[in-house]
Amino acid sequence: MTNESVERERRVLARIPGGAQLLSKRPEQFAPGQWPRHYSRAKGVYTWDLDGHRYVDMSTSGIGTCVLGFADDEVDSAVRDVIANGSMSTLNCIEELELAELLCELHPWADMVRYARSGGEALAIAVRLARAATGRSTVAFCGYHGWHDWYLAANLAGPSSLDGHLLPGLDPSGVPAQLAGTAFGFRYNRLDELEAIIAEHQLAAVVMEPIREHDPEPGFLPGVVELARRAGAVLIFDEVTSGLRVNTGGIHLELGVEPDVAVFAKAIGNGYPMAAVLGRAAVLEHAQRSFVSSTYWTERIGPAAALATLRRHRDNSVGTRLTAVGAAVQAGWRAAAEEVGLAVRIHGIAPLSHLRFVEQPQPSVTLFTQLMLDQGFLAGGSFYPSFAHQDEHVEEYLAAVRTVFAEIRAAQDAGSVQAALRGPVAHTGFTRLT
Repeated sequence: MTNESVERERRVLARIPGGAQLLSKRPEQFAPGQWPRHYSRAKGVYTWDLDGHRYVDMSTSGIGTCVLGFADDEVDSAVRDVIANGSMSTLNCIEELELAELLCELHPWADMVRYARSGGEALAIAVRLARAATGRSTVAFCGYHGWHDWYLAANLAGPSSLDGHLLPGLDPSGVPAQLAGTAFGFRYNRLDELEAIIAEHQLAAVVMEPIREHDPEPGFLPGVVELARRAGAVLIFDEVTSGLRVNTGGIHLELGVEPDVAVFAKAIGNGYPMAAVLGRAAVLEHAQRSFVSSTYWTERIGPAAALATLRRHRDNSVGTRLTAVGAAVQAGWRAAAEEVGLAVRIHGIAPLSHLRFVEQPQPSVTLFTQLMLDQGFLAGGSFYPSFAHQDEHVEEYLAAVRTVFAEIRAAQDAGSVQAALRGPVAHTGFTRLT
């Protein structure tokens, strides 16, 4: 890091708790002291830091938001048009209706749509509406669903209740103690655990990611649907991460199951803040009874960006391309690891690919990130492809991976992985920085 970068780090940590608004964007999650914290420009698959270095982003494409690539021309053009005509008014924008009709066209089981601007708040809306529709309070969940009280309440029963749902170490500090016993987790592909929760509690909702790191076992998702319906609970699919990865819409459409409510964010606006809660009228119409309302949910940029993103996504079969790119990277990881005898685990659907090192996992992935930065790539243990990733980007990346995997294997054999790091080992989960 340059002296200027070191001074920026000091300033940001003094003024912004945790140094970032999103845990997943903390440099400490990648390579502390080396991963750039700020960017000056992003376009396509490229990102420039404040020191003028250009990187090829082979990590998560803006934490899964920029499914078309950074600063997509068509989406940006649509946004400029609405800015020119006013992004906010005393009246409502027609794009809200147009987007609702398109979302319900893509998801024929859904009747109505409400909007937010982030995934966490959209999930909170969905849970609120489920509780209003059923008159019940308790929620069963599977997967990661954000930072709001309804979800973190699970850790009031014990500090590790959420550890198996993506992020370990989530402290429920500030969550009212009275919410203890209102949220219970079950593991993916463990229908028996959901059955046990239903046997003991009257559920308002079953909230789950339809897929994340593993494919559903035969009968699992239909079983969840059946259990939720039999229990009178609202079934909510969290498609914040999985949406728009394999098709133009929710991945549940490929899995052959229908929820009562589905929630989208991240990729739906290709980097512009937008979220949608769509579902059956019997649930969504409770937004007229329970107070669900916010001024900036009515601004015009988010819906315009989502319309442009969905149309471009559908016209170009973007999900098919993302699957092909992700599959190529997974195959490249396997081949590079086998070539040097490096033990790795590769999992996740192709557009949401994850890489794990078996030996010294955290020091090894930190060294991987450090060495890939040296080669001009933003890279870590996850790869979320975008439509902007071309074959040449994948080929250049995998050529670098082969070199770096050989270096990691040599360091593991010599017992020098940690000694090779130019900074601390990357953090896992939620960790205080000071």
